[in-house]
Amino acid sequence: MRRALMVGLAGSLAAAALLATSAQAEEQHRDDRVTAALAQTTRSTVWTRVQKIPLRFPTYHPQGLALVGDKIFLSTVEIIEAPVRYPEPVDGYDRTPGKGVGHVLVLDRQGKLLKDVKLGEGTVYHPGGIDFDGTSVWVPVAEYRPNSKAIVYRLDPTTYQVSEEFRVADHVGGVVRDRVSGNVHGVSWGSRTLYSWTRSGRQLTKQANEDHLIDYQDCDYAGWRKQICSGVTGLARPEGGSYELGGLVLRDLRDNRILHEVPFPEFSTAGHVMTRNPVALEVAGNKLRLLAAPDDGEETAGTELFVYESPIR
Repeated sequence: MRRALMVGLAGSLAAAALLATSAQAEEQHRDDRVTAALAQTTRSTVWTRVQKIPLRFPTYHPQGLALVGDKIFLSTVEIIEAPVRYPEPVDGYDRTPGKGVGHVLVLDRQGKLLKDVKLGEGTVYHPGGIDFDGTSVWVPVAEYRPNSKAIVYRLDPTTYQVSEEFRVADHVGGVVRDRVSGNVHGVSWGSRTLYSWTRSGRQLTKQANEDHLIDYQDCDYAGWRKQICSGVTGLARPEGGSYELGGLVLRDLRDNRILHEVPFPEFSTAGHVMTRNPVALEVAGNKLRLLAAPDDGEETAGTELFVYESPIR
C-alpha cells in the first residue's frame, strides 16, 4: 500500500513538473503586447495623432527608428551628391554611387539631439532600417543603388561604440535580429529579396518577397520570433502624379509567412504617408503607439516626429 502510494505521488509530481515546464514554454513563446495589439488592428482602426515634435537640427533623409528606453535612435542619410542613372548599365549597376554620409542620430523623447554617430565608408553611406535586440542597435549601411554592397554594424546604445559585424554583396535596406536564434534578417533594395544570416554573416536563406503591396522601409523585432515592417508604394493617379499607399505588416521570422497586414492612411505635413520612412511601435498603458518621421529635413516643415495612438481592444 505504502509503495503504491509513493509511486502514485512520484507520478503526480512528475506530471506537475511536466505541466509547469509546458506552461513556462508556452509563456516564453507568447507574443509580446505590441505584436498582439498590431494583430488586432484592421482597416477600421482609429489612430489619433497625439504629438508632432519638430526636430530642430539637420535630419537629412530619415530611414530607421529604434526605441531604447528613453532614447530614440534615428538612422538617416546625408546626400552630398545624388546618384545619377546611366544610359545603360555599367558593370552591373544602373546608376553612379553618388556621395554621402551615414548618420545615426540619438534623441531624447522630447526630440532633443543627444549624439550624432557617423557610419559607413567610401561609397557605402546609406543607412537603412534599424533594430534594437535588447543589447545593441543593428544598422545596415549600403551603397545608394540596387544590387550593390552593404556593411552591417552593431552600435552600443550607451557608449555609442560602433562594431562592424559582417558585409553583404547586395544592397541591404533594413535588418532585424531574431532574439531567440540570434540570426540576422534583412531586406534588399525595395525589399524584393528577404535574407537571413548568422551573426557572423554566413548566409542562411535568400528568397523572393511574396508581399507586393508595399516596399518595406523599416522593420523591428516583435516577439515571439516575428517582425513588424512598415513601408510604402507609389500608385499613379488618373489625372497625373502619384499617391503614396502606406502600411504595416507582421511576419514570422522562422518561415517569412505574412501573418497580418493593414494600411496606415495618415499623412504628414509635407503630404507623405506616415509609413514612408522610419516607424517604431510600442505599447503605452492600454494603447498601441506608433512613432514616425516620414518627411525629409529639406522639406517645408523639416522633419517632424509624429506620434499616433490607438486603443488596444
